[in-house]
Amino acid sequence: MIFSTQNHGLRGEVTVPGDKSISHRSVMFGAIAKGLTEIDGFLQGADCLSTISCFERMGVSIENRGERVLVFGNGMHGLKEPDGVLDCGNSGTTTRLLSGLLSAQPFCVTLTGDESIRKRPMKRIITPLSQMGASIKSVNNNGCAPLFIEGQRLHGISYQSPVASAQVKSAVLLAGLYAEGETRVTEPYLSRNHSELMLAHFGADVRTEGTTAVLRPARELLGQKISVPGDISSAAFFIAAALMVPGSELLIRNVGINPTRDGILTVCRSMGADIEILNPSAGSGEPVADLLVRHSSLHGTEIGGAVIPTLIDELPVIAAMACLADGKTVIRDAAELKVKESNRIAVMTEGLSAMGARVEETADGMIIHGGSPLHGAVIDSRKDHRIAMTFAVTALAASGQTEILDADCVSISYPGFYGDLKRLCCR
Repeated sequence: MIFSTQNHGLRGEVTVPGDKSISHRSVMFGAIAKGLTEIDGFLQGADCLSTISCFERMGVSIENRGERVLVFGNGMHGLKEPDGVLDCGNSGTTTRLLSGLLSAQPFCVTLTGDESIRKRPMKRIITPLSQMGASIKSVNNNGCAPLFIEGQRLHGISYQSPVASAQVKSAVLLAGLYAEGETRVTEPYLSRNHSELMLAHFGADVRTEGTTAVLRPARELLGQKISVPGDISSAAFFIAAALMVPGSELLIRNVGINPTRDGILTVCRSMGADIEILNPSAGSGEPVADLLVRHSSLHGTEIGGAVIPTLIDELPVIAAMACLADGKTVIRDAAELKVKESNRIAVMTEGLSAMGARVEETADGMIIHGGSPLHGAVIDSRKDHRIAMTFAVTALAASGQTEILDADCVSISYPGFYGDLKRLCCR
């Protein structure tokens, strides 16, 4: 797909699709709850559809009406053994959270996924789940999917996670719903807390103590109404586009601004961005707001430590913005980028360098020397949706044309992305 310089700026308003993390969890928790769970604003991306498919294979009745999804829960002990392997597609969230949930079910199951999933590290969940008494094995003995899980009686643990990962934390908490005794997960920094908020909404006994999530086993969860806010990880590409392209002014509607997810707003402001938060509200347990973003003269900054888990998925597009900022930007403590859908440190360094940026790859991030003019290039997305979207908006601020290979991978999280981008550019 070909993208060109945008000389007139991006203008208008956009509502991005529902939050991917919240969409996944609303189906999962609704499936094991008693009664009906009504989900509005559900993300119709490939990853979330993989979650629906897996639970349908386990006997849960789900009506997908587009942005509205109805989950007729089977209750805590109502899942059925699937006929064959469960395919999680490209979804790490589906794979890891299901592993925790299925570790306590009275049947055996194998989880697998696409080529990317079969390379992503699963030992990070195998270790704590095994400590709880789970029988979970990497079929190929390489610490990756496929995973063979044989349901067991579990017991609660106090787990000190070496990484701040919502997927690890959530996998352990889902297993903890069925475990004997209390389950505690402590992280080096607080990762996104959608699981804790939603579990409490469904009636679970869960609380947070600093960077520790504490859960008591549940006898029953009750179906709920869920309103999924717009995904700030998807909004990030329009935030970046408006900041980078002269003449831009965008209103992004109904974006989730959960403080464990809104690190991009903090970093953008530290770079001198003109972003206004309008119409904030509590939503259904998740804070939401409209974002008004105007083109800005940016400057470099340092990004690391506790802010990293709050913007891990936004770091590629932040790196792109840094190329157009004055001065140096340092991204550190972000080694987690290496084990996403692609090695995002290496891929971003390669792609931005091809466009004329001065970028140094480091062991846990990047050093970006801003101010060099960017030009078009051929970019291999590595079938990583966030890489493809990052270079699509970066191309608008570069001279000439940029070609993105495997650009259709954006269907994983934002099927209508290119249509929305084109509409805003043509106003």
